[in-house]
Amino acid sequence: MIQSARLMNPVLLVGCIIILVSFAIRASFGVFQIPIADEFGWARAEFSLAIAIQNLAWGIGQPIFGAFAEKLGDRRAIVLGAIVYAAGLVASSFAVTPGAHHLLEILVGFGIAGTGFGVILAVVGRAASDENRSMSLAIATAAGSAGQVFGAPLAEWLLTRMPWQGVFVVFAVMILSVILLLPFMRAPVTAGRTELEESLGQILLRAARDPSFTLIFLGFFSCGYQLGFITAHFPAFVTEMCGPILPGGVLHNIGITTTSALGAVAISLIGLANIAGTLAAGWLGNRYAKKYLLAGIYTLRTITAAAFILMPITPVSVIVFSLVMGGLWLATVPLTSGLVAHIYGLRYMGTLYGIVFFSHQLGSFLGVWLGGRLYDTHGDYTLVWWIGVGIGAFSALVHLPVRENRAPAAVMAA
Repeated sequence: MIQSARLMNPVLLVGCIIILVSFAIRASFGVFQIPIADEFGWARAEFSLAIAIQNLAWGIGQPIFGAFAEKLGDRRAIVLGAIVYAAGLVASSFAVTPGAHHLLEILVGFGIAGTGFGVILAVVGRAASDENRSMSLAIATAAGSAGQVFGAPLAEWLLTRMPWQGVFVVFAVMILSVILLLPFMRAPVTAGRTELEESLGQILLRAARDPSFTLIFLGFFSCGYQLGFITAHFPAFVTEMCGPILPGGVLHNIGITTTSALGAVAISLIGLANIAGTLAAGWLGNRYAKKYLLAGIYTLRTITAAAFILMPITPVSVIVFSLVMGGLWLATVPLTSGLVAHIYGLRYMGTLYGIVFFSHQLGSFLGVWLGGRLYDTHGDYTLVWWIGVGIGAFSALVHLPVRENRAPAAVMAA
């Protein structure tokens, strides 16, 4: 089949909208840390664990929804994901105990899996031409960053007008609305002859025997740790640890008068900067070895986090950190997903990337949960930051031995 050389197409456009809405909701959960903990008198670790379970369920659900989409259809997987997502949000609005929130975040996590990167990027990748694939994956990933730009401030704004329970219901309606766009979400299964001859079991066995797949799996762990911790805890961290916003300053004059508001804006700035960072990663991924780009991104993240935590926490340092880290935020996603597609093909990209993404979500679970646990133990987040610095350095190193060339199936299976 001859694919169109156009970069933009209906599948990419709709995929971007679905990811934007899904990630706008997901990125807002850190804003609810303090309101929910204060209402019920919970320790910080309680709601942190709920978000951590959400991230772990997202990781477990990703390969499941990827396989579901490959066997029964992409649109069916997305519909199921949206329904499960909305059900988890609505049910969570009635939850009044930590255990109930922990249980219901499993539904939310599975819902994110069905409406997030694993399913959507596989469809977008199939709909794109070879020369546009890396950039198409970057654009779809950047849509997640756009969702992050709007999600946290939207949640903060809604919380000034209704209780957090009402915000959850509003978000449930938003995610269900993406189902209306699915008639445009159609892409043929495109694969080479070898890919079509391989079963899902064969490709999974081939990947399991390949040391490069293991290295990619291990390397994605720190990305999840850093993103999970910052998304869930950075608004609270900024609220409590940042120096005051002085009257008459630029921030105060544009309406950001409290560190709580700055915390929500920081998440938005990370997402805004990452739109440019992710698009740049997609452009570079078409021209340079993806493993070296990934190693470079993890190195820069490590340096940025270490420098930030060593300096006084001020409104200026928060903004600078948010912009720099934002440029590196989801830049790993188009490179990692593109690397998986390049080495193993498009036919089972959703499932294989879902397995790699599980490592990301294991890291995310640890980052979110440790953030709350160590905060309750030590009264601050310092140790959690330094753990992130260490595993970031590990990820920078572990990508270097990856074999980026695509070996024939017969050789790999031997």
